[in-house]
Amino acid sequence: MKNLNAVLILGALAREGELRYTPSGTAVLDLTVAGERTVTGADGKDRTIPFYENVQALGKTAEAIAERGYTAGTVLLVQGQLDYSQWTDDQGVKRSMLRTRLTGVCREVAGEAQLVQDGGGNQRLAGGLNQVEVTGNLAADAELRYTPAGDAVLELRLGVNEKYKDRQNQMQEKTHWVTVTLWREQAERAADLKKGDAVYVQGALVDDTWTDRDGNKRRSKKVEASLCVPLARSGNGNGNARPAREPVAAAQPARAAARTTLQAAPAPQRSGGLDIDQGLDDFPPEERDLPF
Repeated sequence: MKNLNAVLILGALAREGELRYTPSGTAVLDLTVAGERTVTGADGKDRTIPFYENVQALGKTAEAIAERGYTAGTVLLVQGQLDYSQWTDDQGVKRSMLRTRLTGVCREVAGEAQLVQDGGGNQRLAGGLNQVEVTGNLAADAELRYTPAGDAVLELRLGVNEKYKDRQNQMQEKTHWVTVTLWREQAERAADLKKGDAVYVQGALVDDTWTDRDGNKRRSKKVEASLCVPLARSGNGNGNARPAREPVAAAQPARAAARTTLQAAPAPQRSGGLDIDQGLDDFPPEERDLPF
């Protein structure tokens, strides 16, 4: 069954796009689209969190966008889907990445916008939109845990299936593995989800950072859920189907703040240092041809 897999991002180009070609000649354009979203914490206070999303365009679409000459600070509305890839690096270590693949519009936003300059000299939009919607099936039973501060947290590993035709017009199927994080009340209410259960998730892309056993800093993408809806399973042939359950919504849902100021913009502000390159350059040495 085909799954929903949709990403919508409104943000500014943190830096100019990078057009390159795979060994087989496929054009690849990498864009870093940056903005801010506002979330409400457990204490009821709003916090502004920057986001830097890697968006990848392929083939003729990549070349067409590159020809537009977008520069750093250009505000774009980008539509795509989550794309999971894995490979083995030069040291024989298995690596993986979740990023956004452009599948829809990539349009420049009219008017001037308020920009923020980070510690690395890159631009981001003061405000914006970072929204993800997916349906998929759990790869394992949900496992509830608690932070030292007592907050409930639940991580779901979703398999999001995609079917497409390759260049030889042969039907192919790929699974995009997506990690979804739920917090507090919504985590506790989703704790009985089991392997194979289907869910609809709405949320935002976030970064998860850690240090591996060799002391190297690593970063991965996750979806922080603002809504998780269990879906009914299809009948198993004897008329029995697992009933749908109550939607699991955040008690204080994260708000994707579209607070873009499309008016006269002041000089870019500066924020604290943030290494936006971390984790973005770990691409496969030789990328295989991807569907587009």
